[in-house]
Amino acid sequence: MNPATNPATDPAAPADGAALDLTPAGTAAPWTARVLRQAAFEAKVALRNGEQLLLTLVLPALVLVGVTRVGSLDLGAGDRPSLALGGVLALAVVSTAFTGQAIGTGFDRRNGVLRLLATSPLGRSGLLAGKVLAVGGLVVVQVLVLAAIALPLGWSPTAGALAAVPALLLGIAAFTALGLLLAGTVRAEGTLAVANFVWVLLLAGGGLVLPSPLAPVSDLLPSGALGTAVREALATGTVTAGPLLVLAAWAAACALACARWFRWE
Repeated sequence: MNPATNPATDPAAPADGAALDLTPAGTAAPWTARVLRQAAFEAKVALRNGEQLLLTLVLPALVLVGVTRVGSLDLGAGDRPSLALGGVLALAVVSTAFTGQAIGTGFDRRNGVLRLLATSPLGRSGLLAGKVLAVGGLVVVQVLVLAAIALPLGWSPTAGALAAVPALLLGIAAFTALGLLLAGTVRAEGTLAVANFVWVLLLAGGGLVLPSPLAPVSDLLPSGALGTAVREALATGTVTAGPLLVLAAWAAACALACARWFRWE
């Protein structure tokens, strides 16, 4: 007999006839804790990535200053700094939720990271939930930074600015689902090209920062709906139901499409 398991010399050893307890000493953390840790990890990675910071903070900040200062740009009726900030906040959501998420997830998929994480205790649902929470945290940082930049440009915060919260939340849901759908169905290199090209198109005339000349059509797109809802909320303090319904429909449709066609490898 091994002296290390001799009941006579080891008080912790089981008595004769007793079964050994082979249960692992450690267990997985609760699902919520795993999701929060994954969200924090993804947010930290994005904040440490120079290209991501350029896309999510530097470019929106430059657009905010330019749109506010260039008087020849037609932002619509209302307070110009509020309209400019509203449009740039919508652009910031698209930068983080769609472009950044699509590119990051697309290359994680190509490198096999998604497949490994999907088989971990985090699971597929936990991984997706972590990504959505990470996007939400990054958007909070964007809102704070862009609002601080807008103050010296003439923007005055009011309680009516809270009317933009529903639009921002639905925008996060819709564009995160759209970004994941792109990343889960297209090769990483194709995702990189498409995501950046769409970002430029939406900035130029998608109804995000500036009212689109094709308003009846663009208002049915998630970009036009998000831009209109956030600009109206900051300019007038009102919640517009129509754009919110459009965003909710896009969020639901893209989420269902992800569940059907998203490929993990």
